Amino acid sequence: MRRKEKQITKTADIEQILKQGQVCRLGFVDKNVPYIVPMNYGYQDQALYFHSAPAGRKIDLIKANPHVCFEVDELIKINKAANACDWGVSFKSVIGTGTARILDTPAEKKAGLDIIMAHYSGRSFDYPDDMLAKTAVIKVTVEEMTGKQG
Repeated sequence: MRRKEKQITKTADIEQILKQGQVCRLGFVDKNVPYIVPMNYGYQDQALYFHSAPAGRKIDLIKANPHVCFEVDELIKINKAANACDWGVSFKSVIGTGTARILDTPAEKKAGLDIIMAHYSGRSFDYPDDMLAKTAVIKVTVEEMTGKQG
């Protein structure tokens, strides 16, 4: 990171941003072109969890290349000024890389969905078998992540 004074180095602080975030942008490799999708997510134990339809571009890209990147940010405020060049933004963000895997078993899917739902609701739910069959749950094992604040 070029501006070391903006770097967040404590793992607990980086994880707090992930726990407070509302949207995670998940980036895939599509041949030689990046593809980014904003998604709802959950975070636990160095892993991000996402849900998806069981077929489509995201699933195809994970099968072709499971290496992904992700980004979560928190906009704190816009810092207005009289001059355009003096405007700024107060923010916190996390950027990282990982390996995506589509979870196979109903038990794995339920556990992943519980992490996602707990992120937004603070509770767990029941998932009917027919809905689990129609849902893909993606686990991204985090390999590296950095935090930044401004």
